[in-house]
Amino acid sequence: GRTARAALDALMQSGRPDYVQLAVLINRGHRELPINADFVGRNVPTSRSERVDVRLREVDGEDRVAISRVGAGASGRGDGE
Repeated sequence: GRTARAALDALMQSGRPDYVQLAVLINRGHRELPINADFVGRNVPTSRSERVDVRLREVDGEDRVAISRVGAGASGRGDGE
């Protein structure tokens, strides 16, 4: 939600779009803001203490999705974002 909001803010700085659609590879749920994806690759219910890591062959050399349990993630917030 916060990442999508930041993207919307960046779009608005470029002008006012006629419409915006959001696509996500993984939808975890956990809405903090009332923003929903229009296109979802996969719904993966997780707890707030779990993190979803996505690897793409073009960037990481492999296609992989892994769920791991975290205390405080790389962001330090512990929410996986």
